[in-house]
Amino acid sequence: MKNQKGSGRRGGARRTKPESKFVPKRKASGRKLSQQGPNEKQKPTKKGGHKPSYSKRRKPAPKPQPLADSNAPMRLNRFVAQAGICSRREADVLIAAGVVSVNGEIITEMGYRVQQTDKVQVEGDTIKAETKRYVLLNKPKNFLATADDPGGRRTVMQLIKGACKERVYPVGRLDKDTTGLLLLTNDGEMAKRLSNPKMGVRNLYHASTYEKVKKEHLLAMLEGFVLDDKFVRVEKASFVKDDPRQIGVEIHSGRNRIVKRIFEHFGYRVTKLDRVVFGCLTKKDVPRGAWRHLTEQELSILRMTT
Repeated sequence: MKNQKGSGRRGGARRTKPESKFVPKRKASGRKLSQQGPNEKQKPTKKGGHKPSYSKRRKPAPKPQPLADSNAPMRLNRFVAQAGICSRREADVLIAAGVVSVNGEIITEMGYRVQQTDKVQVEGDTIKAETKRYVLLNKPKNFLATADDPGGRRTVMQLIKGACKERVYPVGRLDKDTTGLLLLTNDGEMAKRLSNPKMGVRNLYHASTYEKVKKEHLLAMLEGFVLDDKFVRVEKASFVKDDPRQIGVEIHSGRNRIVKRIFEHFGYRVTKLDRVVFGCLTKKDVPRGAWRHLTEQELSILRMTT
């Protein structure tokens, strides 16, 4: 029997002449072979050939429907409820009983809509739904962002005295030492949405710190970290005019004292904090301590984005 060169396996190995250019084919596998040079190392991959994933982004929660114009035509039961007579369900009972009239005509139809200018009467008494007001204040330092204070300290209500006859309330809170934009309104639905952290309303702050802030800490703020057992991160963070003690920070969280707590986490003391943007609102034409009513355009944008 002739001697045959082989690997010892059954049938022997494929024989090739030394001068042959034939290269045995490898068995196909589930992985694709990367085109690499002779000295390049193959990059490690997970089992199954998938690239490793280091972050899992959550799907953004669907935004609610845009807010309706509070001063537009509304359902009769809502009009009665906003006048402070009763709840909407109780208003439906009054309408069905035939004790509610609009412009002198008894209305028993559910879903009937009325204008703000209509004359609505309940058992002969004229009622009027409260007009919604939206006041933008550029809050100065040393004023509490609350409707009243049992201790008799100064509040933002003193700054907007005479702005409207309706009683408005601050949306969210700004610390006593924090300055900048503050919205006050009697529109409870809008206030609720603007204050909800899940809505992600844009807040842009100008922070002044006692120490110089390091660039790596700004990057850490952008990447995110755990603060009080909750993950937090800022959308944007940069030096103002290349000054490491002046930082612009954009954040979409409504947590209490969140900006100061972020800087304290990295060992910095905030000496001044000014909110320069709130949602679509800016401090343009609103000097410190002054106020103005929102324009229809601003209200439309707020209703569409909250």
